[in-house]
Amino acid sequence: MSETILVEADGGVRILTLNRPDAMNSFDDELHSAFASVLRDVCRDKDARAIVLTGAGRAFSAGGNIEDFETFANDIELRRASLRDGRQIFEDLVNVHLPVIAAVNGPAVGLGATIASLADMVFISEKAFMADPHVTVALVAGDGGAITWPLNAGLLRAKEFLLTGDRISAQVAVEIGMANRVVSPENLMSEAVAYAHRLAAMPPQAIQDTKAVLNQHLRQAAVHSLNFGFAAESQSHDTAEYRAVPETFRARKK
Repeated sequence: MSETILVEADGGVRILTLNRPDAMNSFDDELHSAFASVLRDVCRDKDARAIVLTGAGRAFSAGGNIEDFETFANDIELRRASLRDGRQIFEDLVNVHLPVIAAVNGPAVGLGATIASLADMVFISEKAFMADPHVTVALVAGDGGAITWPLNAGLLRAKEFLLTGDRISAQVAVEIGMANRVVSPENLMSEAVAYAHRLAAMPPQAIQDTKAVLNQHLRQAAVHSLNFGFAAESQSHDTAEYRAVPETFRARKK
């Protein structure tokens, strides 16, 4: 197993921890690849019955890397490869047969928020927040969040946050349907793992195929919108506003 994702077995529960804490568990090429590989390995584990997904350190996942902005602006092949990776994560989480419980221990931003929104149950720390700030860095919010957010929170609420990039507090996330329960930081993992064990103890075919039926809503929405969203997001990398983002970030740091 890759060190970028830690895997712990707890009976029938597999705890997956995104492990780039110094980078707030943002997704680079290695984590993209490791995520797909580890998820496949867990799905082949005949004893696995449920997954808990969380992040190491103070973040669940900060999403993408600002360091990649200039690269994607100038190298269309790497840009397309990254978008394919993003689509693969979406498809893997939609199609994984085991129930996935997200333990959102800290900020879940961009792709991190999308991953949480694809879980089957979301426990969120009272100190955490969710946000999809694509538009604030001149990108179309065209990836999986454009599929999951309207289904979880409703179309108007999804527009409110995807068109602004505003943060969603833990309490508001529960109120609008982006999370199930707000939990204190010290109890987050214990409650998420306990819920995973509850699902793991139930008849597996009934749990797994019920999830598969429910996720048909996501698959149908993806068929209609996901390709268009990724194409629009790819075009964003060619705009002057996008190309100006790295210098803006550098100026803020100074």
